[in-house]
Amino acid sequence: MARTPGTTTITDVARHAGVSLSTVSRVMNGNATVDPALAERVRATAAELGYTANPLARSLVLGRTQTIAVVVPDLANPTFQEILRGLSRAAAVDGYHVLVADSAEQVDEEKVLAVDTRRRTDGVVLCAPRMDADALAALLPTLSPVVVVNRAPQELAPVVAADYRSALAELIAHLHGLGHRHLVFLAGVAGSASNAARREALADARAAHADLTIDELACGVDFDSGAAVADAVLAGGATGVLAFNDLVAMGLLSAVGDRGVRVPDDLSIAGFDDIPFARYTTPPLTTAAVPAAELGADAWAALHAQLTGATPVAAATRTPAVVLRASTGPAAR
Repeated sequence: MARTPGTTTITDVARHAGVSLSTVSRVMNGNATVDPALAERVRATAAELGYTANPLARSLVLGRTQTIAVVVPDLANPTFQEILRGLSRAAAVDGYHVLVADSAEQVDEEKVLAVDTRRRTDGVVLCAPRMDADALAALLPTLSPVVVVNRAPQELAPVVAADYRSALAELIAHLHGLGHRHLVFLAGVAGSASNAARREALADARAAHADLTIDELACGVDFDSGAAVADAVLAGGATGVLAFNDLVAMGLLSAVGDRGVRVPDDLSIAGFDDIPFARYTTPPLTTAAVPAAELGADAWAALHAQLTGATPVAAATRTPAVVLRASTGPAAR
């Protein structure tokens, strides 16, 4: 008869199965060196007695916490939430938990959080770190195993990233095809690698189209940032706007609407990320859908490979898909 879960000890299992304590420990910790028939007998006995290994004891035996850390720049951003969702679900399948730390867009805080959480976990994922390239290169060896999300390829760690450059290029081509010859880009965080990739797309477009002017406005990454630059956008005379992300686009969309500007008749607005709210704005927002959950799963795959002694993919890239909706239209004349 099975005992009440939690009252059975490893000693009980060893005695009933007729094996040593070390054999039970190896079986419960997944050690493949135990004879399969013997391992099956131990597992059957453990099930009969209602025994489960203590997680803390198991981590001490294995030298692992079965927990990994993820450092993100802003938990309020739906895209980072989606990356975490994809990563957490993939990690859970392999029996791992995820500890999340938010640096609140503070570059100095990133390193502190990364080092501190690494001491408590088996590995770290740095999601869109804002630190510069030299600081990142110096930090990565101290965190191994580590994976980086949305940065340029690194020699010291696997990188998973979205191709922001090509997706923004497609949005620019879309607006140019609608007759827009004067655009404005609402830039995100200066230290963001994805912002740098977007600016590369702007440079490519300027070089390819002599008739195209693209202004840049320092903005930010949230709703309030988009609303705050509404007057500057309208004063600049652009007919189309490329927002750093959907939150910025939504803030601008609301603010220009309050000023009597019709979108897209008077001004076209495109966002980036395709967060869940993008299709429900008025009008629905043209954007680029970043496969954020897939990026999270890719990050876990790269970290899990390191944790298990396999060779991770050095770099994995996902391409956002442009989603055309009613917030963009022919250029106003």
